[in-house]
Amino acid sequence: MAELFDIVIIGGGTGGYVAALRASQLGHSVALIEKNEVGGTCLHKGCIPTKALLRSAEIYREVKKGNEFGIEINGYSLNYGKTVARKNKVVSQLQKGVEFLLKKGKINVIRGSASIGEKIGDKYTVHIASTNEEKHVLCKKIIIATGSVPRSLPGINFDSQNILSSDDMLSLSVLPKSIIIVGGGVIGVEFASLLHDFDVEVAIIEAAERIAPLEDKDISMELQRIFKKKGIKFYTNAKLLVDKVISNDETVSIEFDYNGSLKEITAEKLLMSVGRTPNTSNLGLENTLVEIERGFIKVDNNYQTNNPDIYAIGDVIGGLQLAHVASHEGVVAVEHISGIASHGIKEEHVPKCIYSHPEIASVGLTEQECISKGINYKNSKFSFRAIGKALVHGDVDGFVKVIIDVESGALLGVHMIGPHVTDLISEAALATVLEATAMQIGNTIHPHPSLSEAFMEAGLAVHGRAFHM
Repeated sequence: MAELFDIVIIGGGTGGYVAALRASQLGHSVALIEKNEVGGTCLHKGCIPTKALLRSAEIYREVKKGNEFGIEINGYSLNYGKTVARKNKVVSQLQKGVEFLLKKGKINVIRGSASIGEKIGDKYTVHIASTNEEKHVLCKKIIIATGSVPRSLPGINFDSQNILSSDDMLSLSVLPKSIIIVGGGVIGVEFASLLHDFDVEVAIIEAAERIAPLEDKDISMELQRIFKKKGIKFYTNAKLLVDKVISNDETVSIEFDYNGSLKEITAEKLLMSVGRTPNTSNLGLENTLVEIERGFIKVDNNYQTNNPDIYAIGDVIGGLQLAHVASHEGVVAVEHISGIASHGIKEEHVPKCIYSHPEIASVGLTEQECISKGINYKNSKFSFRAIGKALVHGDVDGFVKVIIDVESGALLGVHMIGPHVTDLISEAALATVLEATAMQIGNTIHPHPSLSEAFMEAGLAVHGRAFHM
């Protein structure tokens, strides 16, 4: 007889396992079905491994400029094999931590690929296929959290050798001497940053008018200025000619339309970072009322699909494809199943981060969005060059930008580029949730010396009251 669960969660990534833990807290019996290892893309092929590599790149970058701090280092070199080993160790340790939490929560983890079968009365059958056996379980509710995979462009196929996905990049044991990155969004910018710090020659091809095109324009332009100063090449407003991507044993060459003329460049590797495709195939969705819209599962504000017993969260529904968003979506879905009023998720309250050097972080509206919405706003910027802690660190590029509503003084958006801003943005996110004003931020005592003073000064600057500019 098939085992019966209150909730079956398909996908053990960040969204899925957090949803399972919340369901366990609320007293539900839970099965979490995962075909690979728990932790999903974020832990194994995204957030954690890339940040581990970025940390190694940061240390290598700091070693190279040790003389600036009076530290003479002779004969240093990069051992990329050890860098990869450390990355794998971090991933393994965190995976064990997730497994421990699931065991502690008495969550039944089932290995295999899941598909939704027929409904028997008020219960659903979920089939699970693994290498060793096929089984099925019964449940009352289902949460789909199957995530996404890297996508390429039509006519360009990943070969795991020269034409690479972000997954492939994390599997390299030897760094190339040069690389072309197609796509200057979050993934492209982060890989460009860490590879450049590892002395790889980098060129970015971006179709939009600027790299990091979803960020506030001032942030993108500052990133471009810093990347140019570093020696990272980038070509914006560039249209790749997919039939002119030629890969041979040792190099990849591409042609693209750049400002109306054809340009050709060659490198050892080509990284395609042009977005991700949701994992919706082979889930048995044809046996349900679940609706697909532009490839993504369509849900309401509670992450409920057209079928009231089936929910979906994370990358598979589109929107903000961020691990921390998926986790909160999972909590909202489980609480809705449990009859708990949803606290909801407002996109303007979600902090977004790029862990390049310099780091980028933001919350709320960009200046361009304020203009398009017809909002009466004003803004200010405060440079890290005026912050003592930034000078102490020897990392002074960048600024904090604050955008406020003219009538109410409320924060509309906070945009940061510079040292450790992915840590600083949480204060801004809390301020937006609490509907704080820029003046309240400015009047809050911040420790000195600290990088957080830049946010305080930016809050004061929007009212013409900054002390250090």
